[in-house]
Amino acid sequence: RRSSDLLLEADMSDDKEIETQRDIFVFQCLIGCRVSDLYKMTYRSIINDAVEYIPRKTKEDRPITVRVPLNDTAKRLIAKYQDHDRGSLFPFSTEQHYNRKIKEAFKKAGLDRIVTVLDQQTRQEVQKPLYEVASSHMARRTFIGNIYKKVKDPNLVRSLSGHKEGSKAFARYRDIDEDMKKELIGYLE
Repeated sequence: RRSSDLLLEADMSDDKEIETQRDIFVFQCLIGCRVSDLYKMTYRSIINDAVEYIPRKTKEDRPITVRVPLNDTAKRLIAKYQDHDRGSLFPFSTEQHYNRKIKEAFKKAGLDRIVTVLDQQTRQEVQKPLYEVASSHMARRTFIGNIYKKVKDPNLVRSLSGHKEGSKAFARYRDIDEDMKKELIGYLE
C-alpha cells in the first residue's frame, strides 16, 4: 500500500492541527504543485473539477497554465475545509509549521521505514526513518513518481507538474522506484 494511502487513513482525530496539515499534504500529493503555489490557491483556482494555476517559477520566463483534474479524494478534502470567508483553499500556517506537522503526521501513521538521504552538511549518505525526512516537497515528488509509474510519458507528466521542457529538476524527480526496478530485473530471467 502506498504511504499516502496509509497516511490519509491513519486516525488523527485526537490532534486537529496534525490532521489538518496531513490533509493538506495529501491534497498536495494529488495535484503535485510546489508549496508556494499551493498557498496561493483559492476557490477560484478550481475550474470544471480541476485546479488551474500558473507556477510561480514559470511566471517570469514563459508563463504556462497548469491544469490538474481533481480526483474524488481531492474534492473531499476541499469540501472538508470549505470556508469561503477564508482567502485560501485550505487553512494554512507557515511553511515551517506545515513541514513540522507533516513529520508528526508521518510518525503518528507509523511511516517509519528507513530511507537513505544525503546529509546536506556532510554530503554523506545517511539512513533515517521516513517521518524524519517527510516535507512539503515530498508531496511533489510523490505526485510525479506516482503519475510517471502509470503513464511513463515524461511530456504528459511534465504538463501536470508544471515543469518546463528540458528541466534539470524534472529529470531528477523521475527516480525510478523500486517496483519499476524489480520489473526491469525480471526481464533478465
